[in-house]
Amino acid sequence: MNDMPFWAQLLILLFLLLLSAFFSISETSLMAVNRYRIRHLAAKGNRGAKQVLNLLKRTDKLLGTILLGNNIVNAALTTLITALAINAFGNNDQVLAMATTIAALMLIIFAELIPKVSGANKPDGVAMIASYALIIFKWFLSPFVYILNRVVSVLLSAANLELASSKNEGLTREELRSAVLESSSFIPIRDRKLLLNLLDLEDLTVDHVMIPRGKIEYLNLEHDTETLKEQISTSFHNKLIVCNGDLNKIEGILYVKRAIGLILKDEFSIDSLSNVLQPIRYIPQGAKLFSELQNFQKRSETIAAIVDEYGEVEGILTVQDIIEELVGEFKSISPNVPQQTVKWNEQNEVIVDGLITVREINRQLNLDLPIDGPRTLNGLILEELEEFPEANLSLRICGITIEILSVQGRLINKVRLKIEKKKSIDNKTL
Repeated sequence: MNDMPFWAQLLILLFLLLLSAFFSISETSLMAVNRYRIRHLAAKGNRGAKQVLNLLKRTDKLLGTILLGNNIVNAALTTLITALAINAFGNNDQVLAMATTIAALMLIIFAELIPKVSGANKPDGVAMIASYALIIFKWFLSPFVYILNRVVSVLLSAANLELASSKNEGLTREELRSAVLESSSFIPIRDRKLLLNLLDLEDLTVDHVMIPRGKIEYLNLEHDTETLKEQISTSFHNKLIVCNGDLNKIEGILYVKRAIGLILKDEFSIDSLSNVLQPIRYIPQGAKLFSELQNFQKRSETIAAIVDEYGEVEGILTVQDIIEELVGEFKSISPNVPQQTVKWNEQNEVIVDGLITVREINRQLNLDLPIDGPRTLNGLILEELEEFPEANLSLRICGITIEILSVQGRLINKVRLKIEKKKSIDNKTL
């Protein structure tokens, strides 16, 4: 080393510094790389991405190569700086302390801090570029890395630990939800809503989306044939529930087209109507919504009845209800079914139907009413009051003023909601 020209020693010093920086930036970028993006690029034929995936298959070998190479280079760099300092200023404690300080500063600034910050900022691109050289280093240092990994494995085994060669790359549902929420600059808002609704589907039950008992349109076989004909001819649905007395005595499902065919052939009667009914499937309250979607698909069904523990019908569930939970409500155009626009007026008030679901109110009005109890606004009010109310009664739930406008039998018909300060749906965080 003493016979080597000073400029050559400086070149070797610079080369070692760059090599140490390379190992540092490689380690940071490969550990911070987005594996899902890299897999996507590899599937499209990107050679660098394929090499990165190959390196990450055995993180123990990868880290062993990087750390071994980096420590060898750093040791050589420190030795060279010390030798240069001794040749220039002599061999004493002050010179050694100065050489150690200079070596430490150079390694921290140029071989650690700058490379690692750069690798963390753009990990994917840096990792793909660095992979070409790392493949060579991995092959060259593989015997030494093998010995080191065996020693480490023995030491970890003594401590009842295990040297993992790869890590679990799967995402839990909550981690996937966080990834979707943080992807605002990549995924449009409508697509994010769809993905989040799909993730929520696993936690929902049929109670959350069913059509409540009070809003079910059905045919009663106790009515005369003229009344049934009029109801069928004016119904907007293509299927109707048919009962014998009340909803707890469901006879089956009627396809409206078949009933119209009977009317046109002048063969319509209670008996002929009963003969064309299809059986209905019953679902217990609390059943998982996602499981019932699969059952609908397996059985080629589109409608089912929801019953409680006593067998009483609490509502009905259709495939459309489940789909609307994912993609949003479909707008039906029907002169017989008025569309209710649920939005705040200038006085921060809105009038809604008592049988509207709590989830629908929260979604449309950006509220936070509890959804773990009653499914409809009517049920929520009754649970709060613990008695059947009369009209012109007000109460507050979760900071929302609720005024009962009209009551029909045991059902709350119309309700006025009011808030002190209108919330903005547009500013709601997904």
